[in-house]
Amino acid sequence: MSTRSRASLIGAVAAVAALTLSACGSGGISGGGGDTNFVTGDHGVSTVPQGKRGAAPDLSGKTIDGKTLTVGDYRGKVVVLNFWGSWCGPCRAEAKYFAKVSREYADKGVQFVGVNTRDTNVTSAVSFEKDAGITYPSLYDPTGKLMLRFRKGTLNPQLIPSTLILDRHGKVAARALEQLDATSLTEMIQPVLAEK
Repeated sequence: MSTRSRASLIGAVAAVAALTLSACGSGGISGGGGDTNFVTGDHGVSTVPQGKRGAAPDLSGKTIDGKTLTVGDYRGKVVVLNFWGSWCGPCRAEAKYFAKVSREYADKGVQFVGVNTRDTNVTSAVSFEKDAGITYPSLYDPTGKLMLRFRKGTLNPQLIPSTLILDRHGKVAARALEQLDATSLTEMIQPVLAEK
């Protein structure tokens, strides 16, 4: 194999690896630069102080079971947004924890909403939720357009899975760019739920 062919092959492998990592991350952190008002903590969890949060964009559309959903209808509750895909290994690993914590917080003013992305049909998404015991609704976002509604420089979903916590006013309070377990998910929810 010539030097030029090897260089091309190495470049192609690097590009595929970068795309794979961006499509289904298992952790990491992201800054944002400039005055973004958020602090990146350990394990890819970032938070924003209560008075400096930006509003989440309009997230509405059809769910994976064909119903219409508007996240803004949950104002007054803390909303947990989980961006996932049935094809994503870390999403599969964390799903049972999301199912468990969503049941524990159902009567405490917390609403979970999934955003299924990059699944080409709803059949695999519905099967994924059934297998994990997830009973909360999930918007169907096969092209990722809902993720793109978040402004750059804010706490936006950047990987799959990503989890956002919206405060009672519909503002983004926290974000995780990694697979979560029940403890880390609860630790993200509790401070926002305790706010007056």
